[in-house]
Amino acid sequence: MNVDPSNGHEISAATWAPLTVREMLAARNITGIYELLQHQGVSQRRIAALTGQSQSEVSEILTAQRQVMAYEVLVRIADGLNIPRGYMGLAYDPTTSELTDTGLPAPYRAVDEGEDVRRLLSHAAAVTIGAAVVDVASWWQPVERTLTPVPQRIGDSDMAQLEAITRSLRATDYQYGGGACRDAVIGQVRWAQRFLSAEYSESIGCRLHLALGDLHNLAGWTSFDVGLYGEARSHFARALEQAKYAGDASLVANVLYRMGRLHLHRSLCKEALKFFQLGQIAAQESGCELTVAMLCANEAWTYALLGDSVQAFKSLGRAEDEFARADPNQAPAWVRFFSAADLNATIGVVNLSLPEPTRKHCTAATTSLERGLAIRGADMTRSKAFELTALATSHLVEGDLDQGAAVGQQAVDLAEQLRSVRVVDRLAPLEAAARMRSHDGDVQGLAERIATLRSG
Repeated sequence: MNVDPSNGHEISAATWAPLTVREMLAARNITGIYELLQHQGVSQRRIAALTGQSQSEVSEILTAQRQVMAYEVLVRIADGLNIPRGYMGLAYDPTTSELTDTGLPAPYRAVDEGEDVRRLLSHAAAVTIGAAVVDVASWWQPVERTLTPVPQRIGDSDMAQLEAITRSLRATDYQYGGGACRDAVIGQVRWAQRFLSAEYSESIGCRLHLALGDLHNLAGWTSFDVGLYGEARSHFARALEQAKYAGDASLVANVLYRMGRLHLHRSLCKEALKFFQLGQIAAQESGCELTVAMLCANEAWTYALLGDSVQAFKSLGRAEDEFARADPNQAPAWVRFFSAADLNATIGVVNLSLPEPTRKHCTAATTSLERGLAIRGADMTRSKAFELTALATSHLVEGDLDQGAAVGQQAVDLAEQLRSVRVVDRLAPLEAAARMRSHDGDVQGLAERIATLRSG
């Protein structure tokens, strides 16, 4: 895919200044907007890249076969084409403010480099010898922001760097929680999106869309982890589009899995199940057994919460079968987290999530959770916190109060270290189980500690 070299920069804001154009924007005449760009030499391919649409969609809009009505698509078109949202009657939100105020390069101003050097040297001398009055209170204010220039042409090395940074950010999320890296992920998304305005080959273009899908997926996941559910949905929606456009069924399935997990966390179990079932369709198409196993395991968890134990254990059995056939080394980066530890953890959670778990279910949960924790890697701190929480709950339900209190304290220790709202939210069932056993001092102490953390 080659973006027109003559159009390597963003669409000029001056394009939208004439009154006749403003009237067209106010009417949300997307066909007219695209025709205007065509007359100015902007190709359908570049319009598609800037607006996150396929070239066929752009063609259908130009021939009036398709009308754009959805708010999210209109916003994406406005932002991609550098149209002020107000011109199209769209909401002026914090994102727009950032784009128009600090997200764009600062206006050019003549700089006397010699004067700049003299000022810096004077400041350095004053600070070093202690003569400067340091205004500590001003340090929270951001420094002037100027966007880093994007390479004119994107190649293999650029993509390798982007993919490596995404892997590093994903590892940070696993170990420290979404709050430790979400802003970095969002910044990387914004940087990578600007690659779409550069030149690149067809193979690099496919790789870029896949990388963007992976990044938006991680942005959605880290947003979910800190409780920003609306933002998470927006990023997941964009991730799904990019993954589908790149033709990668495994990433499509992974995005749908994460959509399902968000809604499962929000106790929207029926909706979560639909996302998992959609993901299963893509997982089957991908031919990746690990992806199929992950979706089956999460379907099992959802069925348990819905009270359908037959379907829960049927899905769990299939998850185990698919996992046994999977080769994690051949799986994409975004699904490799689903290890034997995760499968055992899910088995435990499914048994605990049944409406009325019996002692047999609790024993099975305890065994599976302990097995998973025994092989859990040190780099997956958040997962370990979830599993310790479930294990402590299982011990309390079984009546082993000493173990329940001890393991529960470990879970809270990790929850206090992680920057994850989700980890704290998942302590609620443990607190409820502890409250029911208030006659035990250690268990009651655990309940009070969780209550303090959740109210903070």
